[in-house]
Amino acid sequence: MFSLNYKVTTSTCDSLGRLKLYSALQMLQDCSEMWIDTEPVVKDFFHHNNMTQLLVSRQVEIIRVPEFKEELTVNTSVYDCKPMFGFRNTYIYDADGKPCYRTWSMGAFVDKTTGKLKRIDPDTIDTLAIEPKKEMNYRDRRIILPKDGGVALEPIKVLRADIDYNKHLNNANYVRMAMELLPDDFKFRHLRMEYRVPAKLYDCLTPRVYPIERGLIVALSIDSEVSCIIEFTE
Repeated sequence: MFSLNYKVTTSTCDSLGRLKLYSALQMLQDCSEMWIDTEPVVKDFFHHNNMTQLLVSRQVEIIRVPEFKEELTVNTSVYDCKPMFGFRNTYIYDADGKPCYRTWSMGAFVDKTTGKLKRIDPDTIDTLAIEPKKEMNYRDRRIILPKDGGVALEPIKVLRADIDYNKHLNNANYVRMAMELLPDDFKFRHLRMEYRVPAKLYDCLTPRVYPIERGLIVALSIDSEVSCIIEFTE
């Protein structure tokens, strides 16, 4: 397990003085990425094979939204690993050790140059610290779009500030963009995110919003190809 400590600061708060979901997702991502420093064999394998890990899907359960100046701890742990995919839990806890956010995610191992899937050898996988799978409501990582009923909205351009070190639109920014399309009075406690085709600098993402039972789905597409799907539910 790997942990990072945080404090809810001014720049991470919304207008109500509560932690932005965008900021919480950045905390989750940072902890997951920094984790690799605790796995030197895997880190060395990635370096020598020109590889990286990319987020494929994430599910988030929001238990309680932290407030300004709260002390938080983010923990991440791997509970399974296949040759081309890894699975982890990443939780955000408050100062009393109670979970505020429960998540699980799936990452893909890819070649940095080609962007294609690339395998980790069994000996490297055997060095990983595999920990128990945490209790939460695990749902399917695949999000099925409704066949009809989606409303297309104005395209959103990917800007320089949206790009991360993998030269792609950072995964938290997809959610930030999608949340701007939600009704002001829309409340949600659960998210599922499925990342399909990475968006790059100056791509234009066309949103399509689908009403579903107890929630909404936002699909962001490049031309006719879906880049990311985000499901918000009560």
